[in-house]
Amino acid sequence: QVQLVESGGGLVQPGGSLRLSCVASLNIFNMYTMGWYRQAPGKQRELVARISSGGSTNYADSVMGRFTISRDNARKTVYLEMNSLKAEDTAVYYCNAEIFMLGSLRDYWGQGTQVTVSS
Repeated sequence: QVQLVESGGGLVQPGGSLRLSCVASLNIFNMYTMGWYRQAPGKQRELVARISSGGSTNYADSVMGRFTISRDNARKTVYLEMNSLKAEDTAVYYCNAEIFMLGSLRDYWGQGTQVTVSS
């Protein structure tokens, strides 16, 4: 059974930093595109950042220059370094793993970790 386990969320003041981690129990982790999504109260889930199996990254405009996604294939872990946090970054952050295999898209989600930015 695939599991994605996020950690690192919490309460931080505006301008502060957090680092989220997601450990995945995937046999071929290095072949998955990994992503971080977030969902604020009353809003739809949105993409924050993604990193492909080859290391290419893309970011939401709202976090460009402040957040950095990275991966450690040996540890089967993806990270999200979040700097200069703003109140509007408050949300539940979810880890996602995605792969196109045998003609179909397969994706998996973590349970989410709460990030609250408040003074």
